[in-house]
Amino acid sequence: MSLNSLINKDHNFYVGSIYHKRYIPKVHEFKYNYFLLDINTSKLEKLKNAIFSYNKFNLFSFKSIDHFGKVDNFNENIKELLKKFNLNENYKTRFITLPRVFNHVFNPISCLLVFNENEELIYALSEVHNYNGGRVVYPVKLEKTKNNSYTGKIDKDMYVSPFFDRLGEYDFIFKYSDEKLFIQIDLYEENQKKLSAILNTKSVDFNTKNNFKIFFRYGFTTFVVVLGTMYQAVRLYLKKLKIYKPLNEDKIRRF
Repeated sequence: MSLNSLINKDHNFYVGSIYHKRYIPKVHEFKYNYFLLDINTSKLEKLKNAIFSYNKFNLFSFKSIDHFGKVDNFNENIKELLKKFNLNENYKTRFITLPRVFNHVFNPISCLLVFNENEELIYALSEVHNYNGGRVVYPVKLEKTKNNSYTGKIDKDMYVSPFFDRLGEYDFIFKYSDEKLFIQIDLYEENQKKLSAILNTKSVDFNTKNNFKIFFRYGFTTFVVVLGTMYQAVRLYLKKLKIYKPLNEDKIRRF
């Protein structure tokens, strides 16, 4: 399926794994199962079935208030966000994120994919949350490469981990198709690669049967990842890595 066709496809799940590797000052790596929801923002009325609800409680749910904006109408929030970055508010978009599980929300990073009037992928507005209540949206401008992937760079400007500086540069690689989603984010500090985070997934249609399967196989991923993050933090602390602290601006929702 072409990217043009994918833009108009119904909602979708991507299931697979995420891998983290820190390079310096000490190597540290781990991997765990992961899943993401890919939302066609023009078809929010179809974002529901027996176990999935939009702006209501269910086993899985998606709530507008978890992301940028101030109203329950998610598309109105998207228009406001596009305006902030001087993008056409009528551009088509898809939103990649984690849904709520048992009303529990955990969204370290979500991406609003923006397509221009020619239905070309031009931006990934990447919404990053930290554990301190902070949030920032990075407008990552994307360039298509020869192998049909997309690359982009953006300056880091928010505290995320106690073991990294709040400043740096993110390098993004996207591979997005009907069959799979691949995202690699490399973090650089002072031109040194400090971290790679790699998401590698395959697509699963959004329907009641598949949603049940995903719920029982991946539904507790969000809880496991939170606990796993704490466990990995203890391991890094024992390796005596330098510890950074957040600023006040790292504890607020900027958008």
